[in-house]
Amino acid sequence: MNYHKKLLPLFILFYSILPYAQSYKKDSLRGEFVYQLKAKFDTRTENRHEELFLLQLADNRAFFVSSVSLKGDSVMANSGTTTHNSDGSITLGWKKDVVIPKTNFNFIIIQANENIQFFDHAGMSLLTYKEPVIKTWKLVDETKVINTINCKKAEVSFKGRNWIAWYSPEIPFPYGPMKFSGLPGLIIKITDDKGDYDFELVKSVPVSKLKGKVINIKKSRYTEAIETTQPKLKEAVRNADANAAAALASYGTTIIKGQEMLREREKQREENKKYENPLELSN
Repeated sequence: MNYHKKLLPLFILFYSILPYAQSYKKDSLRGEFVYQLKAKFDTRTENRHEELFLLQLADNRAFFVSSVSLKGDSVMANSGTTTHNSDGSITLGWKKDVVIPKTNFNFIIIQANENIQFFDHAGMSLLTYKEPVIKTWKLVDETKVINTINCKKAEVSFKGRNWIAWYSPEIPFPYGPMKFSGLPGLIIKITDDKGDYDFELVKSVPVSKLKGKVINIKKSRYTEAIETTQPKLKEAVRNADANAAAALASYGTTIIKGQEMLREREKQREENKKYENPLELSN
């Protein structure tokens, strides 16, 4: 599908949104933008993973989340079943043939004026940490037209990578994909200088389709979270994954066979770790 053909003249969207820029009210949906990620996750290959993300704008903050993740939430919300057993217990399950969309990007990032906040689950626990909005952008006197949008260039070094961003002052929202915010205009495209990660705006939703709508992300994914730090959150996620792998390895097998499977799984995990190519190379 050619998402570029769906891209609207965004300056029209901006002027349509302006009248709604009132006080904060229950995260009404004021703008919605779709970014396409192309990413090289493994240094052993030149293959690029592709995935779409949504940037949803409220009155005074923006939500960044994987489109696949949102689809998974929707499927689970509409496909759950409850069986009342004769002994009084309840069994929860899924409707027959239901497939839950899977993604490695189950986090949510909320961008505000001064801080960004990252949310992710470690097992059953929702964890979060905050970071200040990037203040070290270098504005470059260079322009480019990307998908009919007039853009200006900016550069920044962020967590081990050097990034080149193209933003549009014609769309004066200080937001963008991932944690990249703080520029005097919406980020239209941002790429690291190695070409390993690339986010590009491919679609915007007309304001006529947003009227009366609110942010459609489950509040349970970004409320009542346990505050921590980025390193501790990463460690908690690794531990939760290891515990889940241990449970799967032992399920339906002997304890000894389960332990063997777990050791093999951990060995493969350590081997793959050598070739990981994360977006953030440092905390």
